[in-house]
Amino acid sequence: MITLLVGMKAILLAGGKGTRLRPLTIHTPKPIVPIFDRPFLHYQLDLLKQVPEIDEVILSLNYQPRRIEEIFGAGDSAGIAIRYVVEPAPLGTAGAVRYAGESLHESVVVFNGDVLTEVDLAAVIAMHRERKARATIVLTPVENPSAYGLVETDRQGNILRFLEKPKPDEITCDTINAGIYVLEPDTFDRIPTGMPYSIERSFFPSLIERSETFVAYVDRGYWIDIGTPEKYMQVHRDIMDGRFKPRHGSPFNGAPAAWVSPHARVEEGVELTPPCFVDDGAVIKTGARIGPYSVVGRQCHLEEHAAVERAIVWANTRISQDATVSRSILGRHCHIGRRAHIDDGVVLGDKSVVTDYSRL
Repeated sequence: MITLLVGMKAILLAGGKGTRLRPLTIHTPKPIVPIFDRPFLHYQLDLLKQVPEIDEVILSLNYQPRRIEEIFGAGDSAGIAIRYVVEPAPLGTAGAVRYAGESLHESVVVFNGDVLTEVDLAAVIAMHRERKARATIVLTPVENPSAYGLVETDRQGNILRFLEKPKPDEITCDTINAGIYVLEPDTFDRIPTGMPYSIERSFFPSLIERSETFVAYVDRGYWIDIGTPEKYMQVHRDIMDGRFKPRHGSPFNGAPAAWVSPHARVEEGVELTPPCFVDDGAVIKTGARIGPYSVVGRQCHLEEHAAVERAIVWANTRISQDATVSRSILGRHCHIGRRAHIDDGVVLGDKSVVTDYSRL
């Protein structure tokens, strides 16, 4: 039986600017982008809390760190201690790990800041210790390997090499880096200080070159990188469909539901088609339609005969009479004018104004 050491730390790499999610991330760092009514970071902390030995999460930040600290503080509301380390300048994935983990002596769990997964972290840590590994990487299979960097292993799970976006005739496996690692801090001294250094392109290859024990844990459960508008919308669909079940619970639980907060006001004659989600304080006026796979955020206001379908609308946005929002994402405090029509992958940043009768 493997005994986990007490007092492990986790480093969560959450310093990126979320450029692929712009304009949503101009005022909202990616760790606090909402998934339904909770900041995304909560879902990652829920997973880390499943390992009792992890007693502190170190958030490695660079972009708008105060916005994140204002929400999570010392971690009391999240149920796990949180410490903040702010990079003086972007240091790359490995540089951020060294900067955040300078004082660590025990094995450390490292998590990319845009990954949502159901991986059994305790099993990953147990395998790391059993193999006496210097590093363990979680791999996940994908349908289209050519779009990713592949990670090749032998039959014992030892890492052989990394293949960046291979050609069809170079594809030997379907496993990619899932962005979750267990590392030994005494390997950090090879990471240069004060300059960008990549964990994927430089640190991991150094382990292979030195023939150090570097092993893979292949997880075939749910995994997604939420860093693009398409994947961000997919996460909501997956939760509504029960493909991903949040550890804090979900109003959907695999069954289509039109979930409406008891603190929302939905007038008579509103059409709600499940699955959909309406948050606290929203006002939905007579004749409005909320179609499947829609999320209406806090304090939003849908006027008469407004329609939202397969769209995500962040808090405090107003959609005027007869306006339609479909397959799009609207940031906070937007104003959509009367009879405006928004469709097919539009992403609007906070405080956007779309005037009456406009078409996007």
